[in-house]
Order: sequence, then C-alpha cells, then structure tokens
Amino acid sequence: MNKTIRHSFFYPHPHEVVWTYLTESKLLAKWLMENNFKAEVGHHFYFKTKPKFKLNFDGHIDCEVLKVVKYRLLSYSWKGGGNTENPKLDSVVTWTLQNKNHGTVLTLEHRGFEGLKNYPAYFIMNMGWIKIGKRFLANLNQNDRANA
Repeated sequence: MNKTIRHSFFYPHPHEVVWTYLTESKLLAKWLMENNFKAEVGHHFYFKTKPKFKLNFDGHIDCEVLKVVKYRLLSYSWKGGGNTENPKLDSVVTWTLQNKNHGTVLTLEHRGFEGLKNYPAYFIMNMGWIKIGKRFLANLNQNDRANA
C-alpha cells in the first residue's frame, strides 16, 4: 500500500496572502502547529503539537524544506512517529498555489504513506488536513477583519 493525500481548497484571497500564511512561522503556527520554519531550501525545522502516545506519536515532526518557488510551490519532508532515527512516517508535503477566480486554489499533496504501519496515520491525517484547510481559511478571514 502506498497512499497519497490530496486536497484542494479555494481561498478568496490573493496568492501573496496565502503564501505568507504558508511561509511565515508565526502565521503558520496559528493554523497548523508551533514551528521554527524558514522558506529556505535545506532548512531543517520542526512542527510540535500535542503527543498522542497511544499512536506512538510524541508530537514532534522533523522536516526539511525541499523546494521553494515563491507564490507557487512549497515542499518539505515530514518525519514523525517512532523516533528521530527511525520515524514511522517518512513523507513529503507539497503545497501548490494557483490563481483562480480572484482568489487562490491551494492544493496539498502529502505522499509517502507506505505499508500497513502508515495506514492509521494516513486515515487520521487525511481527515485532519481537511480540518486544517478550514482553519487556514478562518485565519485568513480573521486577518481580513483585523485589517478592515
């Protein structure tokens, strides 16, 4: 089994604004997780969230920025579960932005869910990314209200 999560979200905001929420650490933390992200290829960073010990997840995700095309594409590795030397999940997250209808289509691809050991992570994260996409929009809209 080799599964890939794919979701597309439409945001009625310019791609520059959407990009900022993907690439600025403080804004990223508002809708995703605490992090030390920098949009620089080769930068090693982490996401940190509440542990789920029953699922063998310590709440720490190790990442590395793989590709940055400003306003168009962001890709990074995503390793978590188990331990740092031998993560249960060794995957890649890619965000693609496309201008459309006076807004932005943001497409998520999270690939690398291999074998039965990653099926629970695939199932949980597939649903989780949908919720995160909605939280992303809520943060964009909150920013609009704050700047109005």
